[in-house]
Amino acid sequence: MRIRVDEGRCQGHARCFALAPELFSVDDYGLSTALRDGEVPVELEAKARLAIANCPECAVEEVGP
Repeated sequence: MRIRVDEGRCQGHARCFALAPELFSVDDYGLSTALRDGEVPVELEAKARLAIANCPECAVEEVGP
């Protein structure tokens, strides 16, 4: 699984980081980026899906297997 954060949609809520700090980094404004080029280890896929489902701006998305 691979994820990404759409920088144009991210509004800095940082919910993804709160739910899965192993997968995201946030800047001083709360804007998120995916760590490890978006590659999600199998054991963290449930957290990635939770972050996707909880982003109010739908900025976190799955981009591939």
